[in-house]
Amino acid sequence: MAVQSDSGGKDDVKTQFVTREGTYRLMTLSEYSRPNRVGYTSGSGSTHVRVSLVTLPPGAAPGSDGPTSEDRICFNHGKELYVYVYKGIKKAADLTKPVDKKMYKGTNPTCHDFNTVTMTPDSVSLVIGFSTGQIQLIDPIKKELSKLYNEERLIDKSRVTCIKWVPGSSNLFIAAHASGQLYVYNEELTCGTTAPQYQLFKHGDGYSIHTCRTKSTRNPLYRWIIGAESCINEFAFSPCGTNLAVVSQDGFLRCFHYDTMELVGRARSYFGGFLCVCWSPDGKYVVVGGEDDLVTVWSFSERRVVARGQGHRSWVSVVAFDPYIVSLGEPDTEDTREDKSESAQSYRLGSVSQDTQLCFWDLTEDVLKPAVRARASTHLSPNSNNICSNGIPSTKVLQKCPKNNKIGHKHAELGGNNAAGEPSAAKAAKSKTNNISTLNINVGKAKEEASGSLGVNFTQRLAALSFGERRSDHRRNFSLTKSTDKSSAANTVALRGKSAGAQTNDSCDPVKLIGTPSCPRFDECPVLEPLVCKKIAHERLTALLFRSEYFITACADGCVNTWSRPLRSAPGPTRRDRVDLTD
Repeated sequence: MAVQSDSGGKDDVKTQFVTREGTYRLMTLSEYSRPNRVGYTSGSGSTHVRVSLVTLPPGAAPGSDGPTSEDRICFNHGKELYVYVYKGIKKAADLTKPVDKKMYKGTNPTCHDFNTVTMTPDSVSLVIGFSTGQIQLIDPIKKELSKLYNEERLIDKSRVTCIKWVPGSSNLFIAAHASGQLYVYNEELTCGTTAPQYQLFKHGDGYSIHTCRTKSTRNPLYRWIIGAESCINEFAFSPCGTNLAVVSQDGFLRCFHYDTMELVGRARSYFGGFLCVCWSPDGKYVVVGGEDDLVTVWSFSERRVVARGQGHRSWVSVVAFDPYIVSLGEPDTEDTREDKSESAQSYRLGSVSQDTQLCFWDLTEDVLKPAVRARASTHLSPNSNNICSNGIPSTKVLQKCPKNNKIGHKHAELGGNNAAGEPSAAKAAKSKTNNISTLNINVGKAKEEASGSLGVNFTQRLAALSFGERRSDHRRNFSLTKSTDKSSAANTVALRGKSAGAQTNDSCDPVKLIGTPSCPRFDECPVLEPLVCKKIAHERLTALLFRSEYFITACADGCVNTWSRPLRSAPGPTRRDRVDLTD
């Protein structure tokens, strides 16, 4: 199949592209950015531009034109954070009337997330992580809510890399840091005035979990240490909210059962760290992207890497499934007609990269469900046959821990009922003028812990290895140089594992995972080509969100773009050769 790709010229930025379902077009009137944004300037980008989008319940809200304007979009750029009424592709963006605008001193917002459980037509909670480790909780609509967590940086001083609300919870959120640690917070609890003292709660293969050693419950409820102090780049909950996928700079994808805190599966990158992660809409597959310039697809039920996508020329920054495009086919024979699950199916996947290109991928049945003979030789998980009707593997084999252990969000929420008060915000000087507020967070001259300063890591150990015998299978610009000090790398990794309190054994050794289902060699795994690959920005792409009528991209210069989808397909029976847009 021919791949639509660009030569990568600086000015050759596409405003539309064609796939088999039709033409996608850039909606120039639906561009969101800071109001005083000037023209494109090379090198002016910010590496941590993120986009959050929420659809409020029906009803008119302040700042909207009526009950039909139900979406709110949040994005950050540099030291600024904006919240707008998002009008999609139907109306032009009005950058002169932000719902909320915040400017920070001494720190930059790096990630944020809306709470969809507690939102109302005129209120929504937004949690924000910062480059110096602090966390803020606000209501950008009512502006009555403002709390700070880790204000004095006693819990963690490193950058917040990812922050999300726990699915179905009204008051629990999780923050991941560049230090390789993940914290569970209850927004109703306060943080201590001294550095927390931790006690080991649970540990497993390559991870450990701690709780605070205090008489009264306080934040953080739990501290997860994952890997050997390598930066946690992103995490994502499965659609059912049961499983948690975490990717980190050590090149591992780790999948946990959230409530029982058990490691249920993992995968290893071909080279370098994993940077982003996303679940398929049915929870059957996890896709990750990273520093190997590849898109890697991992099967949750079979616990193995099923495919790799090769098309980007730089690190993959975001991967996302498009839940609104599906391809389903009717069974061909009477033998398969009785089982609808065996009919042909295809997933649409999107990815954006630091090479400024957008790629679309189709994951088809011939890749996801290879011949029975091939699958018979694969080392499957013993529990891979325990599949629920929703496609999520059953977790009956994992024993639920007793309630007095306070494991998981259902039990942790109970701990917040006995807490009183909230974090003091007296030190945060606020000034509001025309719906614009400024928050001062002073952190002195403390240096941000960069995720890249890891010294000798797993990647250097992998650098001396050959993943396949055919050199033609490798990327032209893909370099596997020989490490000069393997023993030093091994010793460094071992020391870091001990300091992190996480178990390290042979099963965590990335070298020994090569050639296994967790990290097949390059010539042992199907390699996908992108359906389309187009340069759509001047700066590095940092966000990708799919909606029913459009999708959203953002780049490092703070520009958030909306792309309209092709017109809907004509109604009729689903055919094997047709891709349908679903509601």
